[in-house]
Amino acid sequence: MSALYFLRRDADLGARNTFGVAARAPWLLEVFDTGTLAEALELEQIVGLPLLPLGGGSNLLFAGDAPGAVLALRAAGMRVLGEHGGRATVRAEAGAEWHALVMWSLGQGLCGLENLALIPGSVGAAPIQNIGAYGVEAGERIVAVEAWDRQQGTRVRMDRQACAFGYRDSAFKRAPERWIVTAVEFELERDAAPRLDYAGIGEELAAMGIARPPSAREVAEAVIRIRRRKLPDPALTGNAGSFFKNPIVPAAQAAALLAAHPRLPVFPGDGDGSRKLSAAWLIDACGWKGAREGDAGVSAAHALVLVNHGQASGAQLLALARRIAASVGERFGVALEPEPRIVGERW
Repeated sequence: MSALYFLRRDADLGARNTFGVAARAPWLLEVFDTGTLAEALELEQIVGLPLLPLGGGSNLLFAGDAPGAVLALRAAGMRVLGEHGGRATVRAEAGAEWHALVMWSLGQGLCGLENLALIPGSVGAAPIQNIGAYGVEAGERIVAVEAWDRQQGTRVRMDRQACAFGYRDSAFKRAPERWIVTAVEFELERDAAPRLDYAGIGEELAAMGIARPPSAREVAEAVIRIRRRKLPDPALTGNAGSFFKNPIVPAAQAAALLAAHPRLPVFPGDGDGSRKLSAAWLIDACGWKGAREGDAGVSAAHALVLVNHGQASGAQLLALARRIAASVGERFGVALEPEPRIVGERW
């Protein structure tokens, strides 16, 4: 077998998901050079099996074992491809750690990703989920995604339009059996006004003693401080960050809810007149914040975060999530959808 990829039978996935739940895969394929991906996918042991690409394991819940082969892309290079007029194109391999890319780009004097600091996971997962935080989405900075098209058996380069980014959504997420993201290209800037309009960033910068317009690195530090304070560290308490999407509802429904619940945070939707509601507020209002059922629980610091206090199974965490969603639906008439991909069960 090539030294550029490695196939392992009956692999333990417990340390490969940030929930820390027990799970196994019949086969684990690790690819260290995406140039050999096509060859690796033709290994007789895994041909015809379901294939699950797995990055940092921070955006999925194993409610059961993986049904087939798990693919881990390990190439993690980052480089500046070119620069013109104060804008630079940066390429990062799918196996790179997302936060490492953010900090590396800041070290290169490039801004644009600072609001997305400390999000766990890999670069390859970023376009799939169109990760976002503090008023910024990755899709705003992505100019192209390189992927392996399993349907056509070829490598493709998709521009931003082809990626069809939406709120925590993309063409890749809508067709998970077709695409394997291998690299992502971003357009970053030497000098850009920081995005400070999201609640909490300005206050955090003030607490840091920064009165002047902050640098991109200072914005990243503020975001890091907020995230560390509000979200549990997956290395200490198993979690996958926000478990539910903020629901998007028609404007009339949002207005009715706001009239009945004046403290409900409501934000603009997708530009079609819809409104986005705070899932955290809805869950907290139903009394779930800090709740615990065995080792499956909800963070006491943030109602959107499900946590594994030790030995919870993925099935137990999924059952808790379903009960939370049912209670929100019953009280507010709003459907909650999970952000993480659920493996082994249907939502």
